[in-house]
Amino acid sequence: MSLFRTKHIVPTADTGLKRCLSATDLMLLGIGCIIGTGIFVLTGITAATTSGPAIILSFIVSGLACAFAALSYSELAASYGGCGSAYGYAYASLGEFIAWIIGWDLVLEYALATATVAVGWSRYFGRGMEIVGINLPETLMKAPADGGLVNLPAVLIVMVLSILLAVGVKESARFNSGIVFLKLFTLLVFIVVAAGKVDTANWTPFMPFGWNGVMTGAAVIFFAYIGFDAVSTAAEEARNPQRDIPIGILGSLAICTVLYIIVAALLTGIVPYASLNTASPMADALRAHGIGWGLKLVTAGAIAGLTTVMLVLYFGLTRVFLAMSRDGLLPPVFSTVNAKTQTPVRIIMISGVLIALTAGFTPINELAELVNIGTLGAFVLVCAGVIVLRKRLPDLPRPFKVPFGPVIPVLGIVFCIYLMLSLPAVTWVRFGSWLLVGIAVYFLYSRRHSHLARTA
Repeated sequence: MSLFRTKHIVPTADTGLKRCLSATDLMLLGIGCIIGTGIFVLTGITAATTSGPAIILSFIVSGLACAFAALSYSELAASYGGCGSAYGYAYASLGEFIAWIIGWDLVLEYALATATVAVGWSRYFGRGMEIVGINLPETLMKAPADGGLVNLPAVLIVMVLSILLAVGVKESARFNSGIVFLKLFTLLVFIVVAAGKVDTANWTPFMPFGWNGVMTGAAVIFFAYIGFDAVSTAAEEARNPQRDIPIGILGSLAICTVLYIIVAALLTGIVPYASLNTASPMADALRAHGIGWGLKLVTAGAIAGLTTVMLVLYFGLTRVFLAMSRDGLLPPVFSTVNAKTQTPVRIIMISGVLIALTAGFTPINELAELVNIGTLGAFVLVCAGVIVLRKRLPDLPRPFKVPFGPVIPVLGIVFCIYLMLSLPAVTWVRFGSWLLVGIAVYFLYSRRHSHLARTA
């Protein structure tokens, strides 16, 4: 039964990280991460290949699954806090082995998601350079599998962000806030311009790939919502985590869901959905209408927006790594916090190198689906954790509580599993391989070095 030993978490414990983030900072952190590749890249590709104009329904389905999971995250974050996010909650409710699986899963999610966004960022950066008359060599803009040598811009942006994260979390939050306002302005301009160009004929047929296409699209664009869970990894750096983390999670998800649905409707309304299978669909749609200045604005907004997505995902990865290392499940070298910057500099730099290499040499289509299945798996366990803790610790103080008893967590589990089953079989094989490696690491190292094992 040692596999299922649980850990007590003190939400307000001093862990060496700097408590400096407000509820607004956390909400902007969530928006900064959610609005990115999903809306600037995957929306067009998914509409063209799986959903058609019914991508609106795909966003609604994905948004519902995220809403159920977000409510569960909010309850556990308010009750437990901790920088480990779902990993920490599982450790307190479902036991060490399940916590290790979900932590290993989160490492995959955040690392590959950061690399995926870096590849998308590189494409918009290349488009931006073309606009100002600079043509970068194709061989330095693509991974070897795509006919290039290395995606150099993707590598460089990851390394720049690693320096920013190492400097300090407050500095990173300020940078994120400034960029968030820029990309929100970009989206609002797109909405205003596109609203006057809609041709309702482009919405027919509305569901060209059928309901299966809608659900496949929902599973793919689920990547667009990844980010709100990263807010929970900032619990140890929030001033009042019990109150502010739920605000940050639910507020950012609500704002972004509304924006996604509006943008998806307009994007498929101004050009035929089949023409959106490009790396920069919003920019290309405006160019099709001869709106040059709009093209430049969207490109700049996309470059800036994708930068903050990488920043927040990268931040989340380092905090999960830190939590697992402090518990002894990963080597103690990862649990060092720099006394001057109050950030885990060592983790930031090591993971930055690995993410940069992945972004530089791996195509984007092989990354996104694997990230989705990892995220959905984590959401399933978070929802299950709420149900288990309600039974195991009914008197636990819960500053925020999911309404309607176990109904919403159960719906979260059902929706997320349904979306997981909509992903291709090859994605399941890759995900299973990653989990098998994780299980081997747990039994060969983590189980024996766990702090709970040492104190048993």
